[in-house]
Amino acid sequence: MTANPGFEPVFCTIIPPHVLDTLAQSDDAALAGPARRTLERDAIERTHRRLTTVIGAPSVSLPKEAAEGKPHRTLYDAKHKTDLPGRKVRGEGERPGKDATVNRAYAGLGATFELYLKTYQRNSIDGGGLPLNATVHYSEDYNNAFWNGEQMVFGDGDGEIFLDFTIPVDVIGHELTHGVTQYTANLTYFGQPGALNESMSDVFGSLIKQYTLGQTAADADWLIGAGLLAPRVTGKALRSMKEPGTAYDDDVLGKDPQPADMDHYVRTGRDNGGVHINSGIPNRAFYLVADALGGNAWERAGQIWYAVLTGGELAQDASFADFAKLTVAAARAKYGDGDEHKAVIDAWSTVKVPATD
Repeated sequence: MTANPGFEPVFCTIIPPHVLDTLAQSDDAALAGPARRTLERDAIERTHRRLTTVIGAPSVSLPKEAAEGKPHRTLYDAKHKTDLPGRKVRGEGERPGKDATVNRAYAGLGATFELYLKTYQRNSIDGGGLPLNATVHYSEDYNNAFWNGEQMVFGDGDGEIFLDFTIPVDVIGHELTHGVTQYTANLTYFGQPGALNESMSDVFGSLIKQYTLGQTAADADWLIGAGLLAPRVTGKALRSMKEPGTAYDDDVLGKDPQPADMDHYVRTGRDNGGVHINSGIPNRAFYLVADALGGNAWERAGQIWYAVLTGGELAQDASFADFAKLTVAAARAKYGDGDEHKAVIDAWSTVKVPATD
């Protein structure tokens, strides 16, 4: 199974380039060194992703479990080198080992697979049982995690600003959801469609976390990457879906730049036109819908967002307004003119994105 026609080579990381740029300029070598090396590795992987798209990725043979709707996970250890995938350390169904990082990655892949299958009847990332491969202990002090179009990769962090990237299950779900987007709407990774791409990953990453913890919308913290920041950092997470712009305010990282509505939309040439920054606007819209409806956010609110992502009507270059209008239509189609429809309209109105003609 392949991605949509016109597939673009997207290399998606959980830590935005602008955050690493800030760290790379620090006078503290313990902070600047890992950030600079991470930026260099990301540039290499981004180029590799582009070449793979041009040349073609190797074909993937689907295991028999694929047809049965079961996950097929394989974990690899890079042993702090950069050759992918590394040495195999755990396969599907094998017992946990002593490496907590491997065990967390294995569990996170499974949690992501389970949510998509049980809630949205989607069999793995591509809908056809794609094996889920992941590499841990990538590079030295690597401050990122990424989906490269074929597999997940996790760094251990530098211990100064970022901890092990397998700690937050929503980071795992976030990156794997880039794969779901790759195989469905294939949103262009720039500007508003790029911010929607990032937002979809935050939405479903958060839902995977809530599903795993058995949390309702009211119970959830709506934070992305909670537990990832080292103790010295003044902050609670990478992003807040509930209150964009409040996740951190640190003397090294600076202040969380995410806007909460279109009045504060950030126009920038950095970060692919601010894809990790302006994603705060659709993130907040989803939170508002989930909060208004109550209960489990992966149910009604999640069903509406999933229907738009996979429904075939979302253009690759969709704007926030395009996406908003489709969510209004999806809410009406699935639930009529009741609470769901009203919640969606009200949410987009709050973040000042036009959702009706």
